[in-house]
Amino acid sequence: MPNLVVLTEQLLAPVPGGTGRYTRELARALAATAPAGWTVTGVVGRHADVEAARIPGVLGPRVLPLPRRALVAAWERGVPLWPGGDAVHAPTPLAPPRGRVVVTVHDTVPWTHPETLTPRGAAWHRKVIERAAARASALVVPTRAVADELRSFVSLRAPVHVVGNGVTDLGEAVPVDVPERYVLAVGTIEPRKGLVDLSRACAEIGVPLVVVGPQGWGGVDLRAPHVRLLGRLSDARLAYVLRRASVLAAPSLAEGFGLPLVEAMAAGVPVVHSDAPALVEVAGGAGVAFPRGSVPGLVAALRSVLFDEALSGLLVADGRQRAEAFTWENAARAVWAIHQAGGR
Repeated sequence: MPNLVVLTEQLLAPVPGGTGRYTRELARALAATAPAGWTVTGVVGRHADVEAARIPGVLGPRVLPLPRRALVAAWERGVPLWPGGDAVHAPTPLAPPRGRVVVTVHDTVPWTHPETLTPRGAAWHRKVIERAAARASALVVPTRAVADELRSFVSLRAPVHVVGNGVTDLGEAVPVDVPERYVLAVGTIEPRKGLVDLSRACAEIGVPLVVVGPQGWGGVDLRAPHVRLLGRLSDARLAYVLRRASVLAAPSLAEGFGLPLVEAMAAGVPVVHSDAPALVEVAGGAGVAFPRGSVPGLVAALRSVLFDEALSGLLVADGRQRAEAFTWENAARAVWAIHQAGGR
C-alpha cells in the first residue's frame, strides 16, 4: 500500500506559529482526501513527548532516530536519512536532501526582510530553500507573490506550484474576557508582524488592541494599558475572540499568505492589512490596505472600518465570499495531484 510521509516536526517546535497550523491542517486534509490505496504517516525527530504531533486520520507519528538539531545537521550535510514512504511532503523547508520530496516554501522573508529574523535563522532558511529549489521534486508556495519573488532570488530547477492555504473550522466558541469593541491581531509576536505600529495606531484612535499569539523572538514589547495580550489560545477560545472583533488587523511587513486574514473573513470580521504583496493577493480587494510601516496610513485604514458602518458591512460580505476560495480540502487535492504527477 503506497504511503505519503508528512514531516510534522514543526508541531513540536517551541513556537509552531502559522507553519504549525499549516502542517497540522494540511496533513489532516491529505489523510481525508487520500487517493484509493494510499495512507498518510506523520514523521518527527526524536523528542521526549511526541503527542503534540498526533493528528486525527494520520498514522504515527513515527519517530526518526535523531533529535531535531541533529536531524537538521544531518540533512544539511547530505546524509541520506530517508524518513520512509513512497513520497514525502515537507510542510516547511526542513526536508531530506534527496529523494521524491515536495517542499512547501511559505515566504521569501529570508531575502526580502532578513532583519526581521535572527541572522542564523535567515541564513539557515536561505540555505535549505536553495537546496530544495535545486533538488526537490517540486516546490509548493501559497501565493503567486511568493512564486514571483522566489524566482528573483533563487535558481529554480524544481517546478513551482501555487497552492493556497485553507480556512480552519474552529468549532464551537468558548467565552474569553475581551473588551466590548476591539482591534484584533493574531500571530507570533515578533518584528515582522508590525505589531508595535498597530499598538501605536490603536492608542491614537482610542480603541483596545487584543493580541492572540505567543511571544516570539526580537524582544517586541507590547505592554500598554490599551493592549490585552492573550498568548496562545485553543481553537474554541480563538473562535470567540475572532468572531467578536470589530476588525482584524494584519500590519505585517512581509507575509507568504496570512492565515488570520482569511479566517477573519470567513468569520464575518472586516480586515485591514498592509500592502505586502501576498496579503493584497489573498485579500483580493475584500480588505482595506495601507502602506507598510505607515502608522498614519494604518490609523486611517482602521478609522475607515471602525467608524463607517456601510463600509464595514460591505467588507464583511466581500470577505465571506473571498474566504470561500480557500479550503484545506482544495489545498490537499492540489498537493496530491503534484505528488501523483511526480512533482511535475
